Amino acid sequence: MAIEVGSQAPEFELKDNHGRTVRLSDYRGEKNVVLLFYPFAFTGVCTGELCALRDELPRFQNDGTQLLAVSNDSIHTLRVFAEQEGLEYPLLSDFWPHGETSRAYGVFDEDKGCAVRGTFVIDKDGTVRWSVVNGLPDARDLKDYIKALDAI
Repeated sequence: MAIEVGSQAPEFELKDNHGRTVRLSDYRGEKNVVLLFYPFAFTGVCTGELCALRDELPRFQNDGTQLLAVSNDSIHTLRVFAEQEGLEYPLLSDFWPHGETSRAYGVFDEDKGCAVRGTFVIDKDGTVRWSVVNGLPDARDLKDYIKALDAI
């Protein structure tokens, strides 16, 4: 079960698609975070969702907000995926320990071995202010993220 709105977002430390370490606490007191979990790079629905974010990037990555996308792929896979699709925001690898961060947020599907489609809007204090969790085949609506950010 996904963590609840109003709870503190679990801290994490993951490598991005360039091998840099990213922590949720890097943004505490500075930016709201849109934390998006997706199953796998190079799959149809995931590619569509991440490219839609790319196309609206100023709404999700600016002076007040940081977009972080997490999958269980390796950093090498994520690097190629980002280059191929022109994704200029951090793609974080929850590869090893496999799914540790996805589990902490309650969005890891043990049977499939990957994260489901969970998104968490986290405020500058580290509190989850909004979330949505969809199954593997169900894309999310970016308009909902925008409404959640506007409400903070």
